[in-house]
Amino acid sequence: MRLKETLAAAAGQLNGLMAQSKSHHNPEKIVNPVMPALLRRVAAEGAVLLENRVLPLEKGTRVSLFGRGQQDYFYTGYGSGGDVNAPYTVSPLEGLRGCEDLLVNEDLAAVYGDWIRDNAEKESGWGAWPRFHPEMPVTAPLVERAAENSDQAVIVLGRASGEDRENVLEPGSYYLTDGEKQMLAAVTARFPDAVLLLNIGAMIDLNFLKDYSFGAVMILWQGGMESGNAAADLLCGRAVPCGHLTDTAAKDYRSYPSADCFGNPNANEYREDIYVGYRWFETFHPEDVLYPLGYGLSYTDFSVTIRHTAPLEFRAEVVNTGKFPGKEAVMLFVQKPSGPLGNPARELSAFGKTGLLAPGQRQELTLKVTEYQLSSYDDSGITGHKSCYVLQGGAYRFYCGRNVRDAAFVGDYVVPALRVFRQMTEACAPEKAFPVWANQAGEPVRRMAPARTANRKQRILEDLPEDIPMTGDRGILLKDVKEGRTSMDAFLAQLDLGELEAISRGAYTMGNPLGARGNAGVFGGVTESLRKKGIPPITTTDGPSGIRLYDSCSLLPMGTLLACTFDTGLVEELYRAVGEEMKKRGSDVLLAPGMNIHRNPLCGRNFEYFSEDPYLTGRMAAAVVKGIQSQGVSACVKHFACNNQEVNRTNNDSIVSERALREIYLKGFEICLKLAKPITLMTSYNKINGIWSHYNFELVQTIARKEWGYGGLVMTDWWMRYAPSPEFPELTGNGYRVRARVNLLMPGSRRLTDIWHRPDGTLLATFGKPGGITLGEMQETARQVLNCVMKLKL
Repeated sequence: MRLKETLAAAAGQLNGLMAQSKSHHNPEKIVNPVMPALLRRVAAEGAVLLENRVLPLEKGTRVSLFGRGQQDYFYTGYGSGGDVNAPYTVSPLEGLRGCEDLLVNEDLAAVYGDWIRDNAEKESGWGAWPRFHPEMPVTAPLVERAAENSDQAVIVLGRASGEDRENVLEPGSYYLTDGEKQMLAAVTARFPDAVLLLNIGAMIDLNFLKDYSFGAVMILWQGGMESGNAAADLLCGRAVPCGHLTDTAAKDYRSYPSADCFGNPNANEYREDIYVGYRWFETFHPEDVLYPLGYGLSYTDFSVTIRHTAPLEFRAEVVNTGKFPGKEAVMLFVQKPSGPLGNPARELSAFGKTGLLAPGQRQELTLKVTEYQLSSYDDSGITGHKSCYVLQGGAYRFYCGRNVRDAAFVGDYVVPALRVFRQMTEACAPEKAFPVWANQAGEPVRRMAPARTANRKQRILEDLPEDIPMTGDRGILLKDVKEGRTSMDAFLAQLDLGELEAISRGAYTMGNPLGARGNAGVFGGVTESLRKKGIPPITTTDGPSGIRLYDSCSLLPMGTLLACTFDTGLVEELYRAVGEEMKKRGSDVLLAPGMNIHRNPLCGRNFEYFSEDPYLTGRMAAAVVKGIQSQGVSACVKHFACNNQEVNRTNNDSIVSERALREIYLKGFEICLKLAKPITLMTSYNKINGIWSHYNFELVQTIARKEWGYGGLVMTDWWMRYAPSPEFPELTGNGYRVRARVNLLMPGSRRLTDIWHRPDGTLLATFGKPGGITLGEMQETARQVLNCVMKLKL
């Protein structure tokens, strides 16, 4: 191919992969018949009511909508996780127009419509999306005319979120713009009971709420294609808010414990250690909190009575004592003995959610805890038991309530003396000691997170898989293994070196012709010889806010909204419907859920993730996986691990203590992998303590496979950083990756613009040489890929 043609092809591929075409060829208004009502319900139940003295609005209320977001709404975040070709979207204005109980001030809506058309946002490229939409200037005469024609003002204020960039400490991102302040001042001066709806993808500075008079404030988040209908249901009372914050809203950004160690493009030391979010605030600085984790109001009232029914079991009787039907979440927190390790003042250990309770109706919830949840990891040996989960002696005090701040003492569990719960293996420890915060009698003190002592090279060598002697093609098909007529070893013995290389990667490109149009990539039967052996191609699609394909697919609420429901059953039901849609659209693997911790409110991809809490994160992710995989397709849990920053994400190093890694950043993955058994798992782009995740043997093999018992396929995020192995310098790229037990390079090419569609040579370069890749390693990689293929297609 001539150079000009090559460059043109590369540019076309790059443009096509970064954003899906919106001119899809079969735009259906409904992809799955159950989706509209289900999405509407989920979007409403994840909304969080912060303040209220006027909602729900009375039937017949005339409403004036202010704010560009009434028509120019952020339905989800930008990037691969939200770039779904939705069959339709419903704005707040459209939702209110469809509500029989409320009347819209159409004159004001027309003014906004004309202004928005004249001030349309320009199309933007990858990572350069708008953070907000500039507001129309709101004059006193405009507000006065609105007051003459309506009873109630509703203001919609929006913020975008997006992949591959962070939110910033600037007006229009974390803070209000002057135009937004002017609008709020003008509207609330005439409408002192104005309702503020926050259409945001991540936590913003909420201190401005005290500067204006609001009758109610509700976070709608980004609710997907049914956002506007959900908003109308909440305003008129057809839906009752029951969402609860999954993150702490601090009074000042500088109060967040990660504020000083976030955003460095090269490396960030996680100096807050295990004291992330509410763990920090409830332990050291409760006065810095505006709204605590779990906070959320309702239109109705509930009473909660707790009984301590077994050593580690509690039962909560929830009674609707108000005037409206509603749902309520109950949360159980533990305060562990501080002991020599030091522990947070509160840790979420269980939660439950009622069904819809009519006034006077009651429901009992059972909240159970395990001793493993009560244990703490000793990475230094300060308890005398290095690399162990230990139960420190003393009383484990439990607190129950509707958020972390109002939780009351309900009982304790006494451990007479320190004992080892489980011996572990040092893994993924930092290369050098660095300072972290610890709890000493309720005061934050500095300690040094210990450096690694384990010999990584020796650990790898002791775990090399044995070779299976190659036999050549014996006519065995993969279905023969599936149906029990022969062994997987016999099938693997047939594969030659070229086939072993091919099965360890995808088919090179996104939008691959072997899969549904617009797919993220294909793996498995990527060559003719593999397909002749009965290995079909497996199609992956981006998520989690729906299925990213050329065809229209349902656009879901963002991950944080889902977690705010505190309803794992509802989330599982939603993703069961997504699984059905995947089968219809030709997706075998949805690259979801995203489940990294909300370490800092500025992380651009927080909208995809669930919470600052690992337990809640793990339970929600497990619900997503169970829902998808109930339909015979696969979830792909991501990004494993510590993908807590988007700036320079492919090179950034997350420097974290082994204790914080295990108790915070890996805990959600551990919960999800054990509860839901996802068929596939995706590594993150970043380094963890100096080692890229896609080369991290201890992360994948020592922890995920050996400690947690994970038996699924591990793939890279799309493309990887090529580098030599520190332990085996002769290995680089795919050789290094396979030795780390990461089974699959996706989408298969060396880089995004690679159009040559041929192996890069790094897997087989050292085969047969001292220290080089072994036949057994390649065969073990193939085994994991083939197991996945059999589960999904045979």
